[in-house]
Amino acid sequence: MRVVLSLLLGGIAVGGAIDLWLDWPNSPGALHLGVEFAVLVCSLAAIAFLWGSWMRTRGSLTRSLAARERLARERDSWRDRAERSLRGLGDEIDNQFRRWQLTDAEREVALMLLKGLGHKEIAALLDRSDRTVRQHAVAVYRKSNLAGRAELSAFFLEDLLLPSHESEGPSSGVLQEDRPTAQAGGG
Repeated sequence: MRVVLSLLLGGIAVGGAIDLWLDWPNSPGALHLGVEFAVLVCSLAAIAFLWGSWMRTRGSLTRSLAARERLARERDSWRDRAERSLRGLGDEIDNQFRRWQLTDAEREVALMLLKGLGHKEIAALLDRSDRTVRQHAVAVYRKSNLAGRAELSAFFLEDLLLPSHESEGPSSGVLQEDRPTAQAGGG
């Protein structure tokens, strides 16, 4: 489109220049020559303006694409770091489940409880009865020496919410000594 428009305006400018050149010796009138000269100047100015605008737009687009690529690299890097951290967190949660000596079924229920699912939702997802899921949840709480779902979540998530500097102290107001201490095979 840029080339077509430029060629069209260039054609108008060339045609105006030829007409002006041919009319000059005959000098039919200053008004006629003035109009042709104005058309010629306007055509050339329009070509210059359009090309300048296109070049600025192209530069802006190039900068925007470069910024987009930079942000995409930053996003991907952040996702990679977050994924590694979450994978490590998942491994540590699973290790704690093993220290508590949870069965595979109990670990599965405990993980879904951590994700915030209710007993009925877990039962539907695992194709088990609500009673079976409740029994697994009770076993998880008993083996971990935790009082319920809130303490189970707090056990794993409390340290994630602490400030990054040790000197600032715990953000939740819970002292280290007050945190539940689950023992392997507790009972």
